[in-house]
Amino acid sequence: MPVYSVSQVNGHIRDLLDADPALSGLFIRGELSNYKMYPSGHHYFSLKDEGGSLRCVMFRREASMLRFKPQNGMKAVAFGRVAVYPRDGQYQLYVTTLTPDGVGDLHEAFERLKEKLSAKGYFDEAHKKPLPQFPRRIALVTSPAGAAVRDMIRILGARWPMAQVYVVPCRVQGAEAPGEIAAAIAWVNAQSAADVIITGRGGGSMEDLWCFNDELVADAIYASHIPVISAVGHEPDVTIADYVADLRAATPSNAAELAVPDQSEQYERLAQLTRRLGKAMDHRLTGARAELERASRSRLLQDPMTWVGDRRMLLDRQRDRLCRGLQMSLGVHREDMARLSASLDALSPLKVLGRGYSIAYGPRGVVKSKKDVKSGETLKLKVSDGDISCVVKE
Repeated sequence: MPVYSVSQVNGHIRDLLDADPALSGLFIRGELSNYKMYPSGHHYFSLKDEGGSLRCVMFRREASMLRFKPQNGMKAVAFGRVAVYPRDGQYQLYVTTLTPDGVGDLHEAFERLKEKLSAKGYFDEAHKKPLPQFPRRIALVTSPAGAAVRDMIRILGARWPMAQVYVVPCRVQGAEAPGEIAAAIAWVNAQSAADVIITGRGGGSMEDLWCFNDELVADAIYASHIPVISAVGHEPDVTIADYVADLRAATPSNAAELAVPDQSEQYERLAQLTRRLGKAMDHRLTGARAELERASRSRLLQDPMTWVGDRRMLLDRQRDRLCRGLQMSLGVHREDMARLSASLDALSPLKVLGRGYSIAYGPRGVVKSKKDVKSGETLKLKVSDGDISCVVKE
């Protein structure tokens, strides 16, 4: 029978555990005990219940993503894989995520509400309202106690002291908090008491921030005609209020920075515009002075009467040209008229009568044939110097 070394046995057991899919990823619920955080960043602890204990390790990368501060005696749910550490020959749970017990249910509720509100259009970008560039009134819907509200008031005062800041007090933790937050937002809208609303609180556990995952708060933010900034917890904390709000801030302090401009930047911008305006005016005045100087050297300004005299002479020449043109045009038209009159005179019946001809008019008009008259009818003969009456005979 072969003889194995300790390392061989431990390695074999490790391979068996690694090959078991049931142990490659599983959730384990238990009570934290012997919790230690080493300078390396790794966390070592045990999960226990009334029937046993399981050693656990969470390495620095996974531990840096913890959203709460683990403490001995706390109920928690760990996810990871079971493996053997060959040097000690002991199996342990290599933890990748660790959450307080009950958070899993909260996550499910969060996702259900998120899906519901998304289907109703609460997160649509088209519904988001722009923030006013220079707000005059800012409402802080938050707890009047705590560092968060003090930080916001301090930053708002430093950046934009022209704005009036109102604290609309409400609870931001506990079962009564959602109703109070929603009522405060509705009141600010009903009174038109602000140009922008900031609602939020400082950091905490998921349970502490849960009031901002309530549908009442989401409805109030969505219905607000005043832009709302959501500032809940710290950067990793994301709530339903963040999705519905017109703007999400990483922290309450960041919300104050986003809500108002920086007065020092505005003063600098005003100074830049003043300098640009001054340069533009100087350039315009320099050009105007140069143009005026050129004009002052012109003949018009130096001897205006000479210029007037030149214009009078030009006017006389133009008048003479106009008169000559009119006379020539009239002469041509007179010649045309004379030619047309001669042609018309040559065709005139009076001209023909002057040569000894006459025109006979009978009762039925001009007589062109002897058939046009009858014996005994009176005719009128038109000659060059008058009319002659006569009677037709056989």
